[in-house]
Amino acid sequence: MHDVRLIDILVVLAYFAVIIYIGRRAKATSSKGEESYFLAGRKLGKFYQAFLNFGNATEPQGAVSNASFVYDKGAPQSWYSFQTVFINPYFWFMNVWFRRVRLITMADLFVDRFNSRNMGVFYSLFQICVAVLLIGFGSFTAYTITASLVNKPESSWTVEERRAVEGFREMRALEMQQKAAFAVDAGIATGSAAVAPLTPGQAQRLADLRDLKARGELYNNVSLLRPALYKWAFYIVFMAVIGAYMVLGGMTAAAVAEALQGTLIIVFSVLLIPTGLYAIGGWGQLSQKIPKGMFDLFGGSLTGWSIFAITLVSLIQMNALSPNMNIMGSAKNEIAARMGVLGLYGKRLMIILWTFAGLIAIALFAGPNALAESDMVWGALSEKLLGSIPGLIGLMLAGVIAGVMSNLAAKAMAIAALFTRNIFRIFHPGASEATGVLVARCTICVVLFIGLFAATFMTNMMTIVQMVITVNVPFGVLIMVMFFWRRVTVRAAWASLILAIGLNVAFPVIAPWIPVMTGSQSLAISSIEPDGKPAPVYWESVTRVNKNDPDSPLRGGGRFQMENYMVTKLGIVDSIKMTARNRENLRYYVDALLPFLVLVIVSLFTRNRNPVQVDFFYGKMKTPVGATPELEAQAIEETRRNPRRFDHTKLLGKNSSWEFGKWDRQDAVGFIACCASSGAIILLFVALLKLASG
Repeated sequence: MHDVRLIDILVVLAYFAVIIYIGRRAKATSSKGEESYFLAGRKLGKFYQAFLNFGNATEPQGAVSNASFVYDKGAPQSWYSFQTVFINPYFWFMNVWFRRVRLITMADLFVDRFNSRNMGVFYSLFQICVAVLLIGFGSFTAYTITASLVNKPESSWTVEERRAVEGFREMRALEMQQKAAFAVDAGIATGSAAVAPLTPGQAQRLADLRDLKARGELYNNVSLLRPALYKWAFYIVFMAVIGAYMVLGGMTAAAVAEALQGTLIIVFSVLLIPTGLYAIGGWGQLSQKIPKGMFDLFGGSLTGWSIFAITLVSLIQMNALSPNMNIMGSAKNEIAARMGVLGLYGKRLMIILWTFAGLIAIALFAGPNALAESDMVWGALSEKLLGSIPGLIGLMLAGVIAGVMSNLAAKAMAIAALFTRNIFRIFHPGASEATGVLVARCTICVVLFIGLFAATFMTNMMTIVQMVITVNVPFGVLIMVMFFWRRVTVRAAWASLILAIGLNVAFPVIAPWIPVMTGSQSLAISSIEPDGKPAPVYWESVTRVNKNDPDSPLRGGGRFQMENYMVTKLGIVDSIKMTARNRENLRYYVDALLPFLVLVIVSLFTRNRNPVQVDFFYGKMKTPVGATPELEAQAIEETRRNPRRFDHTKLLGKNSSWEFGKWDRQDAVGFIACCASSGAIILLFVALLKLASG
């Protein structure tokens, strides 16, 4: 085990100093007004757009979660991140839409399209809550990696810590025996490979240990940052640095820092691969130490329906991300906005590296040496592979912190814009631009501070990822349909939002605080997975009320899967008989499709209250961005006088309520190039995995 050296600390401190310096340099331009602060004056070119999109999409929590999922079940788990490769061609168009609406915040969309200030406020409040979750997630990721790099020596363990580690190792040994016994029953292992099944006493002991593990009382390493005081100290310093450069420099600072941070993200993603391959004995050892099935990108429990389900919710929720307007809207023209797609393809290549990091971890940490939490994979790899070389741990930490900061900075900036323009200005419409910038800076500090608290309650990465992947779906459905269909009405929008948020977000989060639900034994049921492990049907986790009593009543905890409960009670599908993977797929399909259904049906029976405003909205969406401010103002004024002047470009006819447009050369060539690039990256991924499998 290697300690973090002084040079590692100096590398991280040097990074902090550079970032704060960037913020100070950007302060002069960002203080000119709200558009300069939130959108960098709409002057960012192709280079900065590529890095802004790369930084916003390529977060270390993605690297850590992807590697940890692969460590659990192999390469197929990378689809949680890699499915976005199918969505990239959509961004070729979406980036332009968010530039053409010519707004400052995402909430402005609802005012501009529906003339509904209340919906804009509702979106702003909802996204502030989501931002707290995402900021907490990013901070939790940085803490998890850092904590796994600074461990206590075994000689310094307390009695409680030693008991926790030994209990975990015992649980792992029993699980290996149980898994081998299931292989015998399935006819996979015979003869000398056969293993006796667990005795009743061993089975009960395994159940006891799993219950302790679910409570967080078993672990396989003892970090120096485990005590609450050190955890809080880490979060405070981390948030302070993010706040310093964002409060000072705004979107300009974020854009400039993105180039530096994007480079560091690439560096830390590349570092582990050659050192990891060297540690396991070379490329050829991957096939010797890892089961062949773990290399099959389209194998495992993730079926085609699973991949489609994850892709569907990702495609929908992408439309509602709060930084969309800040990032795409800051482009100086349409081609600059579209070049942001290059940054997104960079992220897909990073996912391939992260997947191989997870595979290398399988080879390094197996059997008794297995990690207690798959979330520890990235930190454990860094400590084992880089710890012997002075400065590399510091570079890794700087890279991780850079990635988290770049991702959180865009989110914090978007939330500051939402609060300032869509909430603060409702009560203070006459406030000056300088006052607006000051309020935005204060908002960033407050949101980061609340995110700090949220991070301290987070314990499991998979749970957070599954929540993050669907949390923006309710608004994503509305915005996606809004872009394409002029028949969408404000009443339909409210109906869809209330149903979707209640089903997907509100009730699942509130349910764990309702004793009559957590204590219901009919809701605390579990099914047995093919590998013999129990999987809760309706709850994220199920534990005993009294951990020392095997006959104690059960208690549900974590997210309540309201979608599965609803379809089961309505008799549509019996989710109890499904595997855990299929229940997850079912949840995604319900979250994605039900809001669409409600939105369309209610829109057909209601009308738009302001057709003139609707005409201007879609006229703007078809008006190309002018090359100069003068040409831009002239084009918008002409559209204001004749909002339907581009209706002849509609694909389904000028009288159609569907707003799909005919493609020009740039649309077609760009879309084909994006599809070809996505296909090439998938083929590259499959080829590398096949080569590694031997």
